[in-house]
Amino acid sequence: MLALWTTYGLPGAIMVGQILLMIVAVVLAVAYLTYAERKVLGAIQRRQGPMTVGPFGLLQPIADGVKLLSKETIIPSQANAPVFLLAPMLLFTLALVAWAVIPVNLKWVIADINVGILYLFAISSMGVYGVIMAGWASNSKYAFLGAMRSASQMVSYEVSMGLVIVTVLLCVGSLNLTDIVMAPRPVWMQALLFPMFIVFLVSILAETNRAPFDLPEGESELSGGFMVEYSSMAFALFFLGEYANMILMSAITTVLFLGGWLPPFGISELAVVPGVIWFIVKVCAVLFFFIWARGTFPRYRYDQLMRLGWKIFLPFSLIWVVLVAGTLLAFDALP
Repeated sequence: MLALWTTYGLPGAIMVGQILLMIVAVVLAVAYLTYAERKVLGAIQRRQGPMTVGPFGLLQPIADGVKLLSKETIIPSQANAPVFLLAPMLLFTLALVAWAVIPVNLKWVIADINVGILYLFAISSMGVYGVIMAGWASNSKYAFLGAMRSASQMVSYEVSMGLVIVTVLLCVGSLNLTDIVMAPRPVWMQALLFPMFIVFLVSILAETNRAPFDLPEGESELSGGFMVEYSSMAFALFFLGEYANMILMSAITTVLFLGGWLPPFGISELAVVPGVIWFIVKVCAVLFFFIWARGTFPRYRYDQLMRLGWKIFLPFSLIWVVLVAGTLLAFDALP
């Protein structure tokens, strides 16, 4: 930090400090999201969840991390070792770098760029490369089939997510995430965006390979999917990447549809609570939806997943984009 201060001055040191703070916050959030998921699923299934390690089981994520760190990383003899090890690093890195443009409060953002939503969409789209690299480099039919499943699933639902984002951009007239949060949204506009909010919620389940769309890891037919040959910290990076992506997608949902750091329902009296607290509460609400869906719905068949994405969500999203654009134009409400 002292060297950075000497080279780049105070702004450079502050930037590095912000980046380190964001990384530590995301990694801690990922660790305790695993704890929260096990506790919520335990409550849904009428059991206790983690209770033994530390008070109320709060040290369980740390114990799990120490266990994974202490295990041996096994690389299959016929695997492509460099690509095999690079794949989990890529997935986890992508889940972290996307946070550079997420505003957690007014002016609380590392890079407040004008095309923030395009940056997020580009970073989230690159995650499919890590999955394909893992499946191909493992030199296993099960891993390769899991990677193909995951790639087709993620690409399919990215199309619907892109159209949802286009609908939001039509209403707010900006690609900057701070502008998206601050843009005025009357009740009729929120009602117009609500169906796309539902489409987006279901699409992020498929995009992050979460139940009921966790088909790349179908235990009955693919053993463990694209990560079946991974162990130790390589597996942990996949695991952390999945949960970091869940938090990232929840943050994107919060920014696009839930008002970011602003008080809910525009109630000015609630503004006494710091904006970052509202942001965290909203992100936690979307994360609860992820966990609730896992504990409630059975896994889809693969053909059902594809049919939902291509035959229902895609046509509906296209029609809704035209409807929203037409409504805004008819009422002279284009930003």
